[in-house]
Amino acid sequence: MSTNIKKAVILVSGGMDSAVTMAIAKQQGFLCHALSVSYGQRHSAELDAANELAKLQGAALHKTVVVDLRSIGGSALTSDIAVPESATEGIPVTYVPARNTLFFAYAMGFAEIIDANEIHYGANKLDYNAYPDCRPEFISAFQRVLDIGSKNANLGKPIKLCTPLIDFNKTQIIQL
Repeated sequence: MSTNIKKAVILVSGGMDSAVTMAIAKQQGFLCHALSVSYGQRHSAELDAANELAKLQGAALHKTVVVDLRSIGGSALTSDIAVPESATEGIPVTYVPARNTLFFAYAMGFAEIIDANEIHYGANKLDYNAYPDCRPEFISAFQRVLDIGSKNANLGKPIKLCTPLIDFNKTQIIQL
């Protein structure tokens, strides 16, 4: 492959946000490499959907990393805490401690291995209003990690963390 090919790691959960994020990256001319994380979530449906999404959208490669966040617990997604029927105030019980930090770290490693230019993640307004690790400030902080802590950046090939849906609500994402 030519070194002129733009490559992106797309964090793929199997949901609408990651589907639209990958579609945007493809429209921008990126060769997409899907990365999913099996972190001990209660249901495998999202990983099954991620596999289908990667196939349907023609990902060059789809990797699933296994991380055991059930051993830490603390979330309705990784332990026996009940999932509420409706939205609650503050940080919801579906927040998984350190999940996005780990996702981004694995995406960083994968991006370095395949020499990707960017990492794409589907965080949006709804996410960052509830989850601290989806907020623009967190994304900016991890960009700094990429800038100083990746081999590629130190070799003059920085990796950009992109959140193309960050200013969109769910209705806008559906329309997009």
